[in-house]
Order: sequence, then C-alpha cells, then structure tokens
Amino acid sequence: MAEQNDPLAVALFSEVFMADQLARSLISRALPKGMEISHFSVLNHLAHTNAERSPAQLAETFHVTRGAMTNTLAKLEWAGHVHVRPDWDDARRKFVSISPAGRSARDAALASITPVVGDVVKAIGADKVRAVLPILRELRLRLEQ
Repeated sequence: MAEQNDPLAVALFSEVFMADQLARSLISRALPKGMEISHFSVLNHLAHTNAERSPAQLAETFHVTRGAMTNTLAKLEWAGHVHVRPDWDDARRKFVSISPAGRSARDAALASITPVVGDVVKAIGADKVRAVLPILRELRLRLEQ
C-alpha cells in the first residue's frame, strides 16, 4: 500500500500540473488570434483521423463532457472549421468532419506553435525528450484506466 503522503508521488504530480499549466499558457499565446487550445485539439484530431466523429466520440476522446464538446463544436462550426451533419440513419445523432477552412486553420495554428514547442525541445535536448516520452505515455495510459 502506498504511503499516506508519498513525497515522490506529490513531486511527480506537482511537476506534471505545473508543466501542463505552463505549456497551455505558452501554446495559447502562440495560437492564431481567436483560436483556443480546445479548438486546435479538435481540428488536429479530425485532421489526423481524416474521418467523421460523433460529438460523443469526441467528448470521450478528449475526456470532457458532451456539453463542453458541443460548445467547442458550435464555435468551430460558426467559424466554418467543421461540418456537422445529421446521421441519416438516426436523426438524433450527428457527425462532425473537418472542413477545408478548418484544415487551413489547423495548419496555420500548427505553424505558429511548432517553433515555440520546438524551442522547448531543443533547450531540453531531443535525447532527453525521447527518453521521457515512454514514461509520460505510460502515466497517461494509467490515468485513463
């Protein structure tokens, strides 16, 4: 059984929380005006999968509520970055796909954040980043359980 107040666990999560906050702040400042991290994340996911997803599937992927995802998708649809269509077999469901404008917005966002995150990787060192990725991936997978 783990200690009641395990200093190693506390130190690990303190670093993860602070790194998350600082990374989000850094990326938010680098994104094009009006784009939020949640918008970029959804556009990036849709661009990578190159397939339609339901709002429920996207909410599950990003570990957010359906309401939060609906809000994000409404903003992306208003901006013309996604297409939302009804499921032809079940009108209660919808499907979301990235639009050409959304792909362009995602590409512009990626171009604006790549130098920023690249500088961080360069400062730390590519070998150190490669070494820590499997550990971070395992941490994420354990937290997803």
